[in-house]
Amino acid sequence: MPRQPRGALIPALETNFDGDSPLHRQIYGRIRTAVLTGALPAGAKLPSSRMLASDIGVSRNTIEEAYGHLETEGFLVRRTGSGSFVSDTLLHARRVRGGMSSPTGRRAVSSRGKTMGAQRACIEPLTARPFVGIPAVEAFPLETWHRLIAKRARELTHENLLYGHPAGHPDLRQAIATYLCAARGVHCDANQVLVLSSSQQGLDLAARVLIDPGDDVWMEEPGYHGARAALQACGARTVPVNVDEHGLDVEEGKRIAPTARLAYVTPSHHYPLGITMSLERRLALLEWARRSGSWILEDDYDSEYRYCGRPLSSIQGLDTSERVIYIGTFTKVMFPSLRLAYIVVPRDLMETFVNARTQIDGHAAPFFQSVLADFMNEGHFGTHVRRMRSLYSARRDVFIEAAQRELGDMMTMGPTDGGLHAMGFLRFGNDRDAAARAGARDIHVQPLSRFYAGGHPRSGLVMGYAGLSPAVIRSALRTLGRAIRSA
Repeated sequence: MPRQPRGALIPALETNFDGDSPLHRQIYGRIRTAVLTGALPAGAKLPSSRMLASDIGVSRNTIEEAYGHLETEGFLVRRTGSGSFVSDTLLHARRVRGGMSSPTGRRAVSSRGKTMGAQRACIEPLTARPFVGIPAVEAFPLETWHRLIAKRARELTHENLLYGHPAGHPDLRQAIATYLCAARGVHCDANQVLVLSSSQQGLDLAARVLIDPGDDVWMEEPGYHGARAALQACGARTVPVNVDEHGLDVEEGKRIAPTARLAYVTPSHHYPLGITMSLERRLALLEWARRSGSWILEDDYDSEYRYCGRPLSSIQGLDTSERVIYIGTFTKVMFPSLRLAYIVVPRDLMETFVNARTQIDGHAAPFFQSVLADFMNEGHFGTHVRRMRSLYSARRDVFIEAAQRELGDMMTMGPTDGGLHAMGFLRFGNDRDAAARAGARDIHVQPLSRFYAGGHPRSGLVMGYAGLSPAVIRSALRTLGRAIRSA
């Protein structure tokens, strides 16, 4: 008697099975894929479990288990005396080969969704290739960190496995307040500190709380695109205000948008130009905010690293009207994967900010907040900052010397008094073309023109050097020079 034809299913199963998962799961997966891709059409009859087991050399129980799973999930219908069939309910919900069927009709997102989807605000580098802006994580004191983790782990109780307070771990909030008062001249107590997962979350939270759609917001020009994206996503009309050698031009801001709701600034170390805002400009900004009832969003992202004199005090420390929201992060001073940052909020706004935060993600992970609190309270944080300041200062010196040798005829360096990156202004050529040629040689530099929202951008390259050894800095600058000259 001739053997019954195998049908469409059998060739799909006539391949080697691997040893990583049970056979019934592999058979189930291949039949399911055949159904979803259309290789097995709706209503198609499958071979009996006995026949399929014989054809592919497995036990009948294995096939029965696979068929039973497919039936439970609705892919198959099994009829006593008739056999097993592909469910008809999949006829109109089938995937086509190579992906989902093309959507029909208008698939609209919200205005906020369009704004957010049009910008890539915070895509961070995953490796330390030149010249991405990451800290020197190889110099972090891991042994100390391991010891503190182990200590907190031993003290862990079942109660510690519950939710954390939305404002943050009390020990860490107190440690942050103590540090900011001593090192940054911030006037605050622990009750004004809100612990977050990133400075980007702080920008988003402040924008949600303080901005209404259509409000004018002063934005440094050039300026940090992550801040611009967060503000625009909340409906703000960002107004580019020129940054000169003294920082944000307050008089220009007052002239073009006198009733702006908020001003975003990076006064201690402007990003990306590296300029420090003068005291005169800081006081003028505070006076404008006081008179207009506006807010100042002070992003103090890497102020710990100043190589000429002591780090400058914050604008918040000069504020007598409580118009400043201060944002800081541990991403640069500790390590990026820690995912901890903070904002300091005026007392009368703290409850509003905390409640708003609960609508975003609830709280940061309490365990690592407690470990970081120990790291700060035992003095390791201060020691680490001093060590890293010395390391980065030395790497900055190497960068400046090598940049002058390799790029001096093509580039003028901006201020390098602090921070983890340097700004080089091109004497000729297009910075986006230069960045693309560098990228082809595995050198990552950011074109300065991308930080401008208005016209007439300056041409330059933003280069992070802190996470690179002296040998890598010299070699990468040599490669960058060849890339720029190849135009």
